[in-house]
Amino acid sequence: MRVHGMVRHLALPTPLPAPQRRPRMIRRTVTRSRSRLALILGAGFLVLGAMNEPAAAQEEGSIKVEGPGSANFELAARFAPYKVSDLVHSLRVTPRWIEDTDRFWYEWETSDGRHFYLVDPGQGTKTEIFDNDQIAAELTRITRDPWDAQHLPIRAIRFTGPNTIQFDVESSQEEEVEEEEDEEDVEQDQEDEQQRAPRQPRTRNIVHHFEYDVTTRTLRELEDYEEPDSHPNWASVSPDTAWVVFSREFNLWMMSYEEYEKIIEARRGKTGDEAEEAEEDVEVEEIQLTTDGEKDFSWGSQGRGQNDEETEEEHKKRQPSGTTWSHDSRYFALTRQDRREVDHLWVVHAVGNTRPKLESYRYEMPGEENVTQTSLHVFDMESREMSQIDDEPWKDQRMGIFNEFGGFGGFGGFFFFGGGGGSAEPRITKWLSDSSDELYFWRRSRDQHRVDVMRADPATGEVTAVIEERLNTYVEHQSPARLENGDLIWWSERDGWAHLYRYAPDGTVRTRLTEGPWHVDGLMGVNEDDGYAVFRANAREEGEDPYYMHTYRVGLNGSGLTLLNPGNYDHQAVVSESARYFIDNYSRVDTNPVSALFDASGRRIMDLETADLTALEAAGYQYPETYQVKADDGVTDIYGVMYKPYDFDPAKQYPIIAYVYPGPQTESVSKSFSLNQTEQALAQFGFIVITIGNRGGHPDRSKWYHNYGYGNLRDYGLADKKAGIEQLADRHGFIDIDRVGIYGHSGGGFMSTAAMLVYPDFFKVAVSSAGNHNNDVYNANWSEKHDGVKEVKDSTGAVTSFEYDIDRNSDIAANLKGHLLLTTGDVDNNVHHAGTFRMAEALIRANKRFDFFIFPGQRHGFGNMSNYWFWLRAEYFVKHLLGDSQWNVDILELQGDQPKG
Repeated sequence: MRVHGMVRHLALPTPLPAPQRRPRMIRRTVTRSRSRLALILGAGFLVLGAMNEPAAAQEEGSIKVEGPGSANFELAARFAPYKVSDLVHSLRVTPRWIEDTDRFWYEWETSDGRHFYLVDPGQGTKTEIFDNDQIAAELTRITRDPWDAQHLPIRAIRFTGPNTIQFDVESSQEEEVEEEEDEEDVEQDQEDEQQRAPRQPRTRNIVHHFEYDVTTRTLRELEDYEEPDSHPNWASVSPDTAWVVFSREFNLWMMSYEEYEKIIEARRGKTGDEAEEAEEDVEVEEIQLTTDGEKDFSWGSQGRGQNDEETEEEHKKRQPSGTTWSHDSRYFALTRQDRREVDHLWVVHAVGNTRPKLESYRYEMPGEENVTQTSLHVFDMESREMSQIDDEPWKDQRMGIFNEFGGFGGFGGFFFFGGGGGSAEPRITKWLSDSSDELYFWRRSRDQHRVDVMRADPATGEVTAVIEERLNTYVEHQSPARLENGDLIWWSERDGWAHLYRYAPDGTVRTRLTEGPWHVDGLMGVNEDDGYAVFRANAREEGEDPYYMHTYRVGLNGSGLTLLNPGNYDHQAVVSESARYFIDNYSRVDTNPVSALFDASGRRIMDLETADLTALEAAGYQYPETYQVKADDGVTDIYGVMYKPYDFDPAKQYPIIAYVYPGPQTESVSKSFSLNQTEQALAQFGFIVITIGNRGGHPDRSKWYHNYGYGNLRDYGLADKKAGIEQLADRHGFIDIDRVGIYGHSGGGFMSTAAMLVYPDFFKVAVSSAGNHNNDVYNANWSEKHDGVKEVKDSTGAVTSFEYDIDRNSDIAANLKGHLLLTTGDVDNNVHHAGTFRMAEALIRANKRFDFFIFPGQRHGFGNMSNYWFWLRAEYFVKHLLGDSQWNVDILELQGDQPKG
């Protein structure tokens, strides 16, 4: 029997069952209730664990996967997340639309290498852009670096004409970088020349630039190549390209486009810090527009670094202004955020610096008196005056501007390449209406029960309410589309399901575009010439998982609703700007992804691609299984996915582990093909791993379903998780209901710990990472929205303050019976580690043994320690659900086969 960790890696392509796996010990026993306490020094953390074995007895003769040697480390290592990703290539077509056309190109990778295709939907043609063998030979000849058809070095493709592209190839050879020095630097160098060693020249790899004719398939190197423009992200360019607005040191500034072109020229051919430094060295004439900005009450972004020192430096640089322009460039508008009274939160960067560094930031917590105050402003470019739109009916309301509609999951703009992290085209953001007399914006009450669509006249300041939404839970909204006659297409959940409405400019409903017990996810595109809208929706088609998305078309008068991409799959579509065509990427968790091209009538023009899973299947991959159970109410359908070990034996009994996320944004249950690398890898140790939904977990069903947990944010999803697992155990004899684990991250960390405390006799082991265990120290917007905040009114009915109360995990720490591992990153500035620390304190005061692990220098997602985290989490379940507690100080699956020393 091998000591835990002393395993040898196997070649990934080897099919099952060829690998020599660690032998499993199968016990045929009647288990008896017993408990022992152990103090164990674990891998880098102190384990104070109560080793409680299941009290419920198994039937005589049952086969349980448990005991020393039962965990299949070899199989799990083969399918570890950081290995599986190397076995999979392209899974979906991502179109790069060619400007002012419906044509697009895309890149597709298989085990044969990368291929590039040009598609003309109107002509119904798909053409491979390169003959890979030919282009590899030509690139080898020109660059003198060897290439072949499977390993093309092509990067940064951009169309410069209807059939002409340019691209780059990086050489293995280097060149010196010419560095310009100002006169002061030159004089100083001459003075110090005798006192220091010669400066070593800076080098970089040579980049070859090519132009290629797609029609004639001819290639030429561009000797006189000029790098494309690289527009920085701070530049808000007016639609007439006359002015550029930005923020610096808390105030608004602008420069003429002629001055701005000096910056573009200085950035040309440079990237990253080099591009930023180049623009700072350029002298340009700037005009200051505001003078009253200050820290935390800035006009536009004030910038933020990784710590306080960096933040102070960011203030001095040009920053995005957050401005949006009228189409005629007469005005620009923006919101201003006053955070001066919001309290600070802090993290300390203890690693990576000689001295630990402080990072402080404003952070609102639920129920606090001092929160961000938002105001709306318009600047008149003719008078050079700033005015405030006076609109504040609700205390602590939020506001935002509606910009020109860009599609929901639709075309999302065109593909432009620019160097230095910039865009090759200027960023021009225009407000929704094409009239300078109409600025559309939204306002939302702090309790989020009320949302209004407003219209302001910048010249007069007059404000009109166009659409009003009211709910007793919370109102969600999306950006509307505006038609040429001024009508708005608006998304609303007012009747309990999400649907589309067409509003006249006076605020009356002209017509409903959709209705019924199904969910519109969002508008994707509008074609006014042909009089229709394209949108995505789910839960309409009988006999399908209600979460499966489809693409639909409906007339702008509400007639002719048409399903465009039928099929019992989850369909993720990308629509062209004209809304005449779309690419449909579809699959289920148990099918190979397929991509096809459709037109807006639903005609399937052509199949584009099918994903190449050859290497994955050769390694022994098996698809997961979907299932459906009832919620704890016995009525509501709940959906999930089950992952089994690839050496699954139905005669054996396996522990079951649930990966959970409570929502309400999502249930983290995959619907389309996805590797779900953690779930599938964890199963290979010898577990049944599931994902499972719950009432209140997902917005893509009825509003009742989505808001089920409102006011009960800690406990609302737990009963459904438990009921679902019990039903699965009743169906499948291979599930051991006495060995139930649960894990999750962020909201899932909150939920997995809550499960251990609300149902302590059912859930035996939990691993909870970065959890918002105490939502009164999480961010105000999320907590107040999903759990509710109460308005406190005076005798006149005016709101004077807000009250917030929520159940915390720490309130019931005394309920813990099983094994619990808490983890957090020490610089998590999303879910602050204070919540995890308070949970730990409550457990200590309740005299409970538990496990605690801190990831130094890590944000919310644990970043570059994610591979370590996979093994730490997995081995915790292996120890406490399989009883395979053998241990080695080295995680050899990460370090190699031989121990150090």
